[in-house]
This record gives sequence, C-alpha cells and structure tokens, in this order.
Amino acid sequence: MSRDFTPDLNEFREPLPGPRESSRPSPVARRGTERARGETPRPEERSAYVREPRSKDVPSRDSRAVLYDRYRGYDLRESEIQTLADLGKFRVINAEDLTRHGYGGDRGRMERETETLVRQGLVEEKRFEISLSKSTRMYTLTKAGRRLMQRSGRVPNDQEIYAGFVKPREAKHDAELYRVYQKEEDRIERRGGRVRRVILDFELKRKVNRDLVRLGPEKDDPDKKRNIAERHGLRVVHGRIPVPDLQIEYEMPDQSMARINLELTTDDYRPRQLADKARAGFTLYSHGDDASHVRRVLSDRELTAEILSL
Repeated sequence: MSRDFTPDLNEFREPLPGPRESSRPSPVARRGTERARGETPRPEERSAYVREPRSKDVPSRDSRAVLYDRYRGYDLRESEIQTLADLGKFRVINAEDLTRHGYGGDRGRMERETETLVRQGLVEEKRFEISLSKSTRMYTLTKAGRRLMQRSGRVPNDQEIYAGFVKPREAKHDAELYRVYQKEEDRIERRGGRVRRVILDFELKRKVNRDLVRLGPEKDDPDKKRNIAERHGLRVVHGRIPVPDLQIEYEMPDQSMARINLELTTDDYRPRQLADKARAGFTLYSHGDDASHVRRVLSDRELTAEILSL
C-alpha cells in the first residue's frame, strides 16, 4: 500500500557505518563493540549482532528464560520470546504467517503459545476482515509486551519496537511485510549476510521528516535534501524522498553494513507511484498477477527494477 511520502535498482545497497551507540551503551551494545574489535564475548553473553532464531530453527519446547519488567518476571519459552520480538519489530503478524515462519508450520504450538502470551497480557489478538467473505486473526504486542521487549536485551538497542493495532484498513498490507521480510532474509543469508535490524516506514518517515524540519528555510535545498536522503539509505525522486514499506540493515560477509529497501506493491498503485518507486531503487514484491501489472507499467516507461513474487 502506497503511503505517500514515498531505492534498489538491482538491489541497491548502501554501505553503512557500524551501529550507533549512546553515550552510555547498554551491556548488549558494549558486547557488540567488543566483537567489532575482534574480542570474543563470553559464551553466556549475547551480542547485538547475534542472529535471532528463524522459523527454520524453532527453539526447543524445553528451552526457557525469565524476562523481567520492573518487579515482575515472565517465565517464557524461547519460542515465545521470539514471537514477542517478531511482533514488536513488525507491529502486526497474521496467524497463518506466524505459524509458517515462526513455528515451522506447527499450528497447534503456535495457538498454545500465543494463547499463553495473550493470557499474560503481553499480546493482543484481533480478527480483521480482509475481503467480503474472508477474515483472519492477527497479533500485536500490548504496551506491557513492548516494554518487556525493550528491556529484554533480546533485540538490538536501535531496533524500534511497536505495539497496538493501527488503521484497520491497512492491517492486511502491514501484516504481509513479515512475509516479505522472511523471503528477503533468506536471500540475504544465501549471500552470506545476516540481518541486524528492520526499519518500518513509520520510523523512516519520522526520521526523514525530523531532519527536514531541522533544515528550516533550507529544507527545499536540493543538495541538503539529497544529503538527508543518503543518510537514511534513500534517494530524491522529483524533489521528494520516497520511503519504502520496509528497510533491512544487514551485515555482509566482510562485516561491513548495508541496506536494502523493499516495497510490497498492490493493484491500487498508480503508474506514476510505481515508476517513482523504481526510480528510488526499491526492490518490489508483488502478489501473482500484480507482478505482471508492475512489469508492464515499468516497461512502458523504460524503467527497470527487481520484482519478486510474494
């Protein structure tokens, strides 16, 4: 769904500096720095760069940990913690995708664990109509779940954590970004990379807008606007800075950092919107027939972009 504020021709990736640290880095951040310096963390430590378990590596049912929020402790399975982390990063995930990617297709286990998380007040479940004849269940973190994950040390310090459902009419599109991410993460890992964090359009728009406001009267200066776009791994197109649905930061085999920008296109995109996203360099994901429409539109404008089927 286009959220107009609106780069990856042939997988545009911009090398990044290492992760930013606050003036008083947390233990997780300090351990990440140690690794960058070539120091080996102790076995019990968890670096900000350690890849979290993916759906193909669902943690054992017996693997548990206690996470604390102020004075309350939550005794959780590692797979439940992973579910909380995924929900926090993507805001909303539907039951089918959570089963497939988070639990390796084990629907019974997904149902039991999400029920436990709902009962503990960490997760909210809601049913959404996605067509005239079909509905789906979706999950999101509660405020308590968000606070727990922010204090858990289980996600990178600069990873945004979301909670709560927003704009029901966009829920289906937002939930599908989790599926887009799974496909792109597989591609990144096949090239020897590993994902460090994900950035949704909410966060990117906020940061770009903030930087533009700080320019004051110079906010329309082309060079300054281009500098802001490049700072966030984006490009200026027709005087605007298009923002993707999802940006992934990942570590390459040589330990340098890179970005890739992803857009999930739908049949309600206007031709000019698709053209601008191609010029911005986004990698485009589309459903079946939508992909043919996207290719046709771009071909008519003599534009190229990587178009992948969801």
